[in-house]
Parts: sequence; structure tokens; C-alpha cells
Amino acid sequence: MLYYLYPLSDRFHAFNVLRYITFRTGGAVLTALLISFVFGAPIISWLKSKQGDGQPIRADGPQSHLIRKKGTPTMGGTLVLLSLTIATLLWADLSNLYVWIVLAVTVGFGFIGFVDDYKKLTRHSHRGMSGRLRLLIEMALAAAACVALAFIMRAPLANTLAVPFFKNVLLNLGWFFIPFGVLVITGASNAVNLTDGLDGLAIGPAMIAAGCFAFIAYLVGNAVFSNYLQLHHVPHADELTVFCGAMVGASLGFLWFNAPPASVFMGDTGSLAIGAAIGTIAVITKHELVLAMIGGLFVVEAVSVIVQVAHFKMTGRRVFRMAPLHHHFEQLGWEESKIVIRFWIIAVILAIAGLATLKLR
Repeated sequence: MLYYLYPLSDRFHAFNVLRYITFRTGGAVLTALLISFVFGAPIISWLKSKQGDGQPIRADGPQSHLIRKKGTPTMGGTLVLLSLTIATLLWADLSNLYVWIVLAVTVGFGFIGFVDDYKKLTRHSHRGMSGRLRLLIEMALAAAACVALAFIMRAPLANTLAVPFFKNVLLNLGWFFIPFGVLVITGASNAVNLTDGLDGLAIGPAMIAAGCFAFIAYLVGNAVFSNYLQLHHVPHADELTVFCGAMVGASLGFLWFNAPPASVFMGDTGSLAIGAAIGTIAVITKHELVLAMIGGLFVVEAVSVIVQVAHFKMTGRRVFRMAPLHHHFEQLGWEESKIVIRFWIIAVILAIAGLATLKLR
């Protein structure tokens, strides 16, 4: 919205800075952070007043959670969505279709998570929507986004997959691009959702991933930088840097309230939305495979659940003491704060490895 004030720079030279994505990204970070600080406490108080006993705690989960986390409200993801959306609408170029697609996916998955959280609260159970129904709705929304992207993107990028470490390799997926994109978006969404089991555990790595994709979006959307680094240039994708900046600011603001001991949980409202947003940006910037590195922590958490369930069904025995993986370490006696900080360290290492692929061509 503020972007459209830059023509006034003919009269007021200060408005010229609104042309620059870097300036607007910084503005988005600070705006989202300020909104979180201003509205965080009132929203949490309102959630507490409406939810009573707070988020239902799984009886089959770590027993310590039944004591320490009882009464903590959920749906804190509404704070993330509020600050992220307002900051994006305020600072991004709203004529950019990529911005609207990512916003639509983010809000759409956030609404799915909101309904899921609401059903858990009203049923006083950790079970919300039917898993199959939720996945079908997620896939339909992701498919709509991928179809839109297939028509918007120019050749040869449309319907293709870029391979890291190789500067000229583009695999033409044809219409298989749609199910592949759906897999990336829904997979990222649910992987973040599975990671969201300890105070601050999911929002930290999500913020790191958002920061990495802000950098990636800026580079691939800039013809000069993408040519220098031998990346596949995606015209207009650099505007997603502003969105990623807003996500970083919103995540920082939420972490203020979600840091151990958490005053509020993100819930499916936030985790599904954040994961879907990162997955969609990865599809747009042609860095889907790099997402598996930058978001490697989320991948490991999701794989731990798949391995646990599959192995138990085949043998009747568990690989881990409890899944997802962070609960396994809780069962080993690790303190929650130690697990969270060490997982953040791993997320930083993986993010650095993912960014290294930008130069190794």
C-alpha cells in the first residue's frame, strides 16, 4: 500500500525509498513486530477468557505436559497471521500476483488450522478435524495455488524443477508439477505442525527459514544477482522478500510470548499457515529441494513420526520412545529448554548449508 506513494518522490524526495525492496522489507519486519507487541497481550487475555482450561493436553504425551502446560491458551497463530497480513498489505507491491497467492495460501491454511483448534477446544480433546478431511482441504487449496503459479510463471520455469548444485538443470515435470507442488506445500505445512510441540520449538526454525527465503527471493527475483550466482531468474519473485520480512517480524513478536514458559501456544492456526507459506515461496523461487535442507529440522521431525508409525504397524515395536523426535529426547530426561535451543542450533546449521547451495553451482 505504501509502495504506491513513491511517485510522490518528484515532490518529496523522501518517498523515493519506497521503491526499494530492502527498505520495505525492513519496514515490514518492524511493523509486524510492533503489531505483535501491541496486540499480543490483549489477544492472549481474550483467548484465556474464551478457552477456560486452554489447549487440551494429550494424555498419551509426556506426563510433565499435563502439569506444566495445563491452562495455556492456544490459537496464538492468530497473532502471527494478524501482524504478518497487515505488514504485508502495508509494505508490499499489491499488484504482484505472487504476493497474493502466498497470502491466500497462508490465510487459507490458517483458517483450516483455526477450525481444527476450535474443534479441539469445543470437544475438550486433542483430536480436532478428521485427519483425512483436513488433508483433502489442504491439498485442494495447495493445488489451486499451484495451478495459478503454472499459468503465471514464464517458460522455461513453469512446470519445472530446479536441481541444486547444477546451474542449467531444469527438469520438466509437465502437469506433474501440480501434485509435486501440492506435496511440497502440504508437506511443509504439516511438518511445521508436527514440530510445534514444545515452547518456542517451531517458531524459531520457522523464523530462520523465512529469513533464508527472504534472501533467496531477493536474489532469484533480481536479474543481476541471479545471473551472477547462476540461479534461475524468476521475475517479480523479489517482492516476496517483503512477505518473508513480515513473517520474520511476526515470528519474533510471537516468540516473545511463546518463549518458555509459553503464555500462549501457536496451535494449528499458526503452524499450518507458516509451513504452507514457506512451502509456497519455495515453489515460486524454484528452491523446493533446498527447502528440504533449510527446513531439515521439520523434515526430520515428520520422518520420525512416519518411521515410528510404520515400524510399529509392521513389528509392534517402537523405534523412538515417543514421536515426534523432540518427545523422544524429553523421555530421555532432557530439559525442554535444552531440546529447544539445541534444535535451533541444528536449524541454523541446516540453513547455512541450504544457503551454501546458492554459490555452489
